Amino acid sequence: MYDNQTTRITHVSWGHMKVTVGGRKYEFKDCKAWPGGAKAWDWNETGTSHQPGIQQGDIEEILDRDVEIMVLSRGMDSRLNTSPETEALLRSRGIEYSIDETQKAVMKFNKLMAEGRRVGGIFHSTC
Repeated sequence: MYDNQTTRITHVSWGHMKVTVGGRKYEFKDCKAWPGGAKAWDWNETGTSHQPGIQQGDIEEILDRDVEIMVLSRGMDSRLNTSPETEALLRSRGIEYSIDETQKAVMKFNKLMAEGRRVGGIFHSTC
């Protein structure tokens, strides 16, 4: 799903996220978000697990949206890691990034989006 509207995460609780994109509302367990779009994050697509964590393949389609900042979430209990290769990919492309517990990551994503920044994010709503 993609359009040119602002993306905002309006709710996050254990196992549940609500995202609004240009007035349209969507619900996910885990999600990927960028300016004007969001979609479910399916860990099975890249074989993601808590260790080593978020894979390069998990964020590539977000990077394809020409984001300048990436927000990576660790889960509600900070159990999800980010693979070293994923961090190396972000550094090699000169993309600023942060890794935070999910609630903090959502707040950061929404703040950056409200500032008009080209921010992308990937969010895990459980552990």
